[in-house]
Amino acid sequence: MFDTMVITKAVAAFCGALLVFLLGNWAAMELYVPRNANAPQAYIIDTGADDEPAEDVVELTFEEAFEMADAAAGSRLWSQCRACHSLEEGRNGVGPYLYGIVNREIGDVAGFNYSGALPQAGDVWTPEILSAFIESPSGVAPGTSMNFRGISSVEDRANLIAYIESES
Repeated sequence: MFDTMVITKAVAAFCGALLVFLLGNWAAMELYVPRNANAPQAYIIDTGADDEPAEDVVELTFEEAFEMADAAAGSRLWSQCRACHSLEEGRNGVGPYLYGIVNREIGDVAGFNYSGALPQAGDVWTPEILSAFIESPSGVAPGTSMNFRGISSVEDRANLIAYIESES
């Protein structure tokens, strides 16, 4: 079945197809790439953007952001949390209820089965600890069953905590 003639035809077909693609590439380069594509620019317009020094962006600390927090802005962020949590006292969902969570003891919701990855009992959910947990739940409590990637913006975390505190 595979004699010399079949192999010769297959190799000739491959070489012919390669030749067609190479000729197509050459024709496209001649048509669409200008001859002076590698030449230096004829003139440069100075916009002055390079002369100005870059301004340093000052990061807010969480304490500063929490002082200026806007609970109304936090209500928009609450939609990410309400899929698993509730702001009604005693109503657990996939996660524990968050009513009164600020300054509440960690892991102190009756009737909720925690994963055991949270910080030690006796600690309280201060706004700073909440902010760190909301930023990266698995970073604060490795092995937590909370499947949330976190909120990186300091202002957003402060607004969300202010909203939760205002609703409590």
